[in-house]
Amino acid sequence: MLPSLRFAPAALAVALLATACHQAPPPAAAPAARPVVPGPDIATLTDETAPAALLAYGQQYPGSEVLFTTRFGKIRVHLYDDTPIHKANFLLLTRKGVFSETMFNRVVKGFAVQGGQTAGPRTIRLHRYRLPPEFRPAHFHHQGALGMARYDDENPGRLSSNTDFFFVIGEKLDARQAQAMTPRRLTPEQLRAYATQGGTPSLDGQYTVFGEITEGQDVVNKISQVPVEPDKWPVQDITMKVEVVK
Repeated sequence: MLPSLRFAPAALAVALLATACHQAPPPAAAPAARPVVPGPDIATLTDETAPAALLAYGQQYPGSEVLFTTRFGKIRVHLYDDTPIHKANFLLLTRKGVFSETMFNRVVKGFAVQGGQTAGPRTIRLHRYRLPPEFRPAHFHHQGALGMARYDDENPGRLSSNTDFFFVIGEKLDARQAQAMTPRRLTPEQLRAYATQGGTPSLDGQYTVFGEITEGQDVVNKISQVPVEPDKWPVQDITMKVEVVK
């Protein structure tokens, strides 16, 4: 509980005000300089230059695990090795601090929780570039999968966004329901996951899955239950801190 405030007598208040008027204002603190993070310049990457630059970055500065911290708790995520462009992009933007100034901006109950947008202008210069799809038959949209969203305006190649990601919630589906929702031939293990964990098989082969939650699915489930505006943006902003931990 905050301590209660006590008002000073009027004479004292006037004296304090008069004294303050004759004091020079304290010098403004200089903004702290951001540490230099090695890697490609994210302000100049394009659809054409990003793949090669990110592949080289991922080889030089590897990583495999990121940790999200939210007011609902922590989410630990493993990134897949066989989606190297998406993995390197996520590592790079995490280390640059991009995701830590974003929030969960779209929540669709029973479907997915999406993040990567800011409520105002970004403080980190970032060009909008896209990533080539890295669809892998072994990776699918079970609950807890991490995928990259995309912009569908003039995007026949299904290129991924560089910043907008989502965690799958989904619903439990029997084998017939799951297979009917995707043209992919699902494996027995995938059908079992959709039946026991849930997911959204309609997204398989449409969006790149490049990681999965290893701890904190309950946190994502809590986020998926928050009240939202008509555009699915949470009524109360849900910010995040994201860091590479392994």
